[in-house]
Amino acid sequence: MPAGRRVLVLDGEPGDWLPPGWEVVAQTGGGLDERLAAAFAHAARVAPRAPALLVGMDTPQLSAAALAEPLSAARRAGTDAWYGPAADGGFWALGLARPTADLAARLLHGVPMSTPGTGAALLERLTASDLTIGHLPSLTDVDTIDDARRVAAEAPNSRFAAQLRTVNLTSEVAS
Repeated sequence: MPAGRRVLVLDGEPGDWLPPGWEVVAQTGGGLDERLAAAFAHAARVAPRAPALLVGMDTPQLSAAALAEPLSAARRAGTDAWYGPAADGGFWALGLARPTADLAARLLHGVPMSTPGTGAALLERLTASDLTIGHLPSLTDVDTIDDARRVAAEAPNSRFAAQLRTVNLTSEVAS
């Protein structure tokens, strides 16, 4: 996807898996709600007035094509936020057209994370903030081996699916 900057908020050091052109920022402490808000606060500091899209790392089936249309210039006009629901009731993406530390804190602080109601709670906050919301497709995030198999089946030619096949082969040989 075309982007002015690509930032990876990471707990730890990046490996050789990180493509060139990515800025790495250390993840802050606190709960996931606070860490996500801090990522948006960082984006607002380094690129004021630029939109930011935060995508979870547990949706390896996501493709640029899936984001191209909903984030196109024609569809972005008048949109304040983007919401990508996860099949398990969470969310895999949150975007803000004009992120600020205050807005991110209002939207995210106190949202119960990793529950079947996480996505609904976030969507309720987006709506209560009178933001015009663009909806991204629902995706399965990978939390369990069954999720991993489902996602690999959705994207059979991906690096994720190839890696999962090697793990499955290894575990079958060891059995």
